[in-house]
Amino acid sequence: MSDQADEIDSPNELAYSADRDRGILTPSDREYLIGRKSDYTEHSKKQKRNRIRRRLRNAILDFTILFEHLEGRDRETVFNPDDDARDAYTQGITDMLAFLHLGTMGYYTPFKDMLAQGVNKAEQELAGSDYRMVTVDFNVDPVGRIDVDEVIDKLEFGDFEEVTDEELRAFVRLLAESDDFSATSMRSDMKEQMSEFIEKVNAATEQRDQRVEELND
Repeated sequence: MSDQADEIDSPNELAYSADRDRGILTPSDREYLIGRKSDYTEHSKKQKRNRIRRRLRNAILDFTILFEHLEGRDRETVFNPDDDARDAYTQGITDMLAFLHLGTMGYYTPFKDMLAQGVNKAEQELAGSDYRMVTVDFNVDPVGRIDVDEVIDKLEFGDFEEVTDEELRAFVRLLAESDDFSATSMRSDMKEQMSEFIEKVNAATEQRDQRVEELND
């Protein structure tokens, strides 16, 4: 926990807003965790952490009630924020999943099993039947060392389909961290190229659909 609020470097202004209503955390809880208020004794810190843990446990249990009894229109409203808050809520959902994944490491039921069961329950709720069954694939594969020369060769020869997701993520990260790379300076050129790229993609799609129609005649 940071001792100074100024040390927090977060783009999520809504989450860190001091005026936000109470959620799982009270405004006082947030001030404590963020470090905006640090005049706590060791005893009061312990009490604060205990209260936060209790509320978190009860919040987890509350989701059983929310899933089973909250009306669909209420759920849809929650997940339909105003445009200016959409990025903040998307970040919140992402961080919630990260928190659950981190918190359940070592838990007696693996996170991926709970995730699969949860998605299945949601699908059955949508279908209104427990005969709706889906397969949920979730794997955590660490990105290892990539052969830079091999990736560059693929790009130079236009073998884009041979570039793996792992190579792509690692290569983009390496490129972004390079001193010779500037995302800002290449923004306009990339936008122009993207427009041309989309035109080609759309043309290919139209040609494909036309070809399917001819084959079906």
